[in-house]
Amino acid sequence: MMRRRIAVVGGGPAGLTFARVMHRHGYPVAVFERDPARGARPPGGTLDLHEGLGQLALDKAGLLTPFRAMSRPEGQTMRILATDGTVLRDWRPRPGEPANPEIDRGDLRDLLLGPLDVQWGRGVTRVVPGARDGAVIHFADGRHETFDLVVGADGAWSRVRPAVSTVTPHYTGVTVVETSLDDVDTRHPDLARLVGDGSVAAYGVNRGLVAQRNSGGGVKVYAQFRAPLDGHTSGDLTDAEAVLSGLLARYDGWADALLDLLRRGTAFIRRPLYVLPVSHAWTHVPGVTLLGDAAHLMPPLGAGANLAMLDGAELAEALATGPEGTGPQDMAGAVRAFEEDMWARASRWAKITAAGLERLVSPDPAQALALFDQVQPA
Repeated sequence: MMRRRIAVVGGGPAGLTFARVMHRHGYPVAVFERDPARGARPPGGTLDLHEGLGQLALDKAGLLTPFRAMSRPEGQTMRILATDGTVLRDWRPRPGEPANPEIDRGDLRDLLLGPLDVQWGRGVTRVVPGARDGAVIHFADGRHETFDLVVGADGAWSRVRPAVSTVTPHYTGVTVVETSLDDVDTRHPDLARLVGDGSVAAYGVNRGLVAQRNSGGGVKVYAQFRAPLDGHTSGDLTDAEAVLSGLLARYDGWADALLDLLRRGTAFIRRPLYVLPVSHAWTHVPGVTLLGDAAHLMPPLGAGANLAMLDGAELAEALATGPEGTGPQDMAGAVRAFEEDMWARASRWAKITAAGLERLVSPDPAQALALFDQVQPA
């Protein structure tokens, strides 16, 4: 293994967890990330890491203790409102219940980065499997490098995926428009009380509105609704007034307290939700594999980052320690066995999240409340 050249493309949760677990076992990995620097763009909102998924991955990386010190168990609180502002559910974790604490994506990234040497600004255009083993990474700057194994952890629109699969993501019919509130406890105390320590959500016909507390006094607000794609892509929306006007029309008649979550937003980002087929798999290609969203993109309902991290940790352990700690084994065999396990687990979660999205953004808002009752303790 020490003589093997291994690269991971993508510096998100999947790629960094893979590299960090490999580092823990003494094996170097080249990490390539297209962002020019670690703080080049906002890292996104908050994640809840589950005991048997994301937290297990952090344990394999030796990072569970620092995670517990910096995460926010209080972030699990969840309040569901009717569109008129009536409180329908107010769930708070009780002592002794399994904890899925929240952590900001930026904090998680910094925790995983630790001693890793990421090569920033190394965008990848394509990966070409070798005639026998290994693969060649072609970079945006015109250079190329050969590795014994290339791990694609580069997200929904992976540049590595075409090396193993011809499948591309498809639109779910649901779009999310995101905005942010800063320093809410001082600048928007009414909304701070509405959101509480965790999240508040309301659901109407084919639409929902969710606000989630982040650390440092920030709140992320997500308007989610069914709409045709009509050529729109992800990205910042420059005409904030027009976007807000359209959103307020879409949520016409909702309680003012809920609409204020949108009115006081500072900027808007459109995110059409794409997914890969529920049972996405491929014929094993020596020298290349995929993790996380590159392998099993699904609706963002709390599973994606958890699965991505466990993917990375399990692949790293398979390469570094072999079955049940027997030592490094044949790399191709380890990757093939990992892929089979990953596909089975991802397929189960893809079905769950696809059904969940159908119920959360539904013609019948009662479906969203019923789903919440199923997944939260009584």
